[in-house]
Amino acid sequence: MKKTYEIEVDCANCANLMESTAKKVDGIKDCVVNFLTQKMVVEFNDDADEKKVMKEVLKACKKVEPDCEIEF
Repeated sequence: MKKTYEIEVDCANCANLMESTAKKVDGIKDCVVNFLTQKMVVEFNDDADEKKVMKEVLKACKKVEPDCEIEF
């Protein structure tokens, strides 16, 4: 399942780092962060709990950019 989220990210480099970090979270099949549109497109593994996984993604992204916000 793919889902798009609004994300607050300050620069293109941070967007790339967040994308790489999010891809390492259990339950994520693929992730793309677009700095220009401020969107994150996430593809979940079939058995993933979307809300639980996104909480972990947010926690991981806050390590890259502490003021990051993801609307989910």
